Amino acid sequence: MSLDHRVSTLEKHLVRADVVPGFLKLSELPQEVVEGAIQALKGCQTVDEQAIRSMSIPWTRYIRVQPTAKQLAFLLLDCREALYGGSAGGGKSLALLMGALQYVSHPHYSALLLRRTYSDLSLPGALMDVAQHWLSRTPAKWNDTEKTWNFPSGATLTFGYLAGEADKYRYQSSQFLMVGYDELTQFQESDYRYLFSRLRRREGSDIPIRMRAASNPGGQGHTWVRQRFMEEANKERVFLSASLDDNPHIDRQEYIQSLMELDPVTREQLLNGDWTARAEGGKFKREWFEIVDAAPPDCTKVRFWDLAATEPKPGKDPDWTAGCLMGKSADNVLYILNVTRMRGTPNAVEQLVKQTAEIDGRGVAVRMEQEPGASGVKAIDDYQRRVLMGWDFAGVRSTGAKEVRANPLASQAQAGNVKLVRGAWINNFLDEAELFPHGAHDDQVDAASGALGELSASAEDVVQTVVWYDPVDISPI
Repeated sequence: MSLDHRVSTLEKHLVRADVVPGFLKLSELPQEVVEGAIQALKGCQTVDEQAIRSMSIPWTRYIRVQPTAKQLAFLLLDCREALYGGSAGGGKSLALLMGALQYVSHPHYSALLLRRTYSDLSLPGALMDVAQHWLSRTPAKWNDTEKTWNFPSGATLTFGYLAGEADKYRYQSSQFLMVGYDELTQFQESDYRYLFSRLRRREGSDIPIRMRAASNPGGQGHTWVRQRFMEEANKERVFLSASLDDNPHIDRQEYIQSLMELDPVTREQLLNGDWTARAEGGKFKREWFEIVDAAPPDCTKVRFWDLAATEPKPGKDPDWTAGCLMGKSADNVLYILNVTRMRGTPNAVEQLVKQTAEIDGRGVAVRMEQEPGASGVKAIDDYQRRVLMGWDFAGVRSTGAKEVRANPLASQAQAGNVKLVRGAWINNFLDEAELFPHGAHDDQVDAASGALGELSASAEDVVQTVVWYDPVDISPI
């Protein structure tokens, strides 16, 4: 079906509106679209089928296509936060644009649509390009400097990007009624969470506040997105799955043929929307780790740190500082109680280490990998004297490759002797372990390997480093 035909068909069912809010009667849409939307909604929230069939939803002539069944389901969601995620080609990005335009006939309405980079926004067929096609011959006016569409009602639709850690602060004084992320797995979780602070409305407004996102599996944010929307979903945080079959307007067979050229993992993610498809490293398997509610109270505990001190920057994916809290019970069963991690400046890392030690308590030994050379000696001494004075703290010299150091942990895990205490950190740890040693990061595994080494070590194996410095020449003597 051509775009023009789809537009003319849809407009028969619209109350045309530029300034006066309009509505789309679902009873006048094709029955298969409405029924398909109802079935899709049943998987994520309570559904009153009769109410949906007879309802009208906010709409405007600026939305230039008729929604598919899954797109309609996405627009009908009444929760605060939702992800439309899964296969490529399912019409997810268009659903975001439709959602952003739903209320543009209302004064004071504002929406923000985000991609990771500006080039992502402006590619042919991307969000900004589609919006240009829909809106260029309408009363809406484009402000190229602000990358904003201004509507006769006073409403706005802005396009933005978050390429770097500081970019989110460009919106510090803004307010929006909808924020939408396209390809959410390309963003950092901190970027996503921060924009919640920009969601607000005038008192008395009946326009819903919405955080919406669309994404395929994979990408740097895969782990946190899956954790948030699949492991931690609730009635106000909903995941709506997408498949290639959801979009009747795409040449499905040709697109499948293109996807068949991809590697097996990426193909499974984009073709079938599989959020569990990950390349395995071969050292660890997820099923080896039993998840338990608590560790025995008699555990001997140690927190082991693998330090890094680099902030993430555009185009960079630096290592994490990771601290693994591990316990060993009286019957020699190992429990990983928590893995704390961050990426930040040396000062931020110090604050995290100190804060975590205070939370763990002084009864928990703290160990830290000591880097080679004088700089490693000085760093450990600084933590002993200034950061963790009063704690059982020591540096540990690492020897051998990380993969070799992980062998004892892998052996214990394979034997079913490593339990994970339930917490939000678990998916991040298991994702990294499953990919180890071929994944992008190994910091959590290295910290866990170090913790096991300490719980297995005799007292003389621990490096208690004290270095004295000349008051004038600060080099070690």
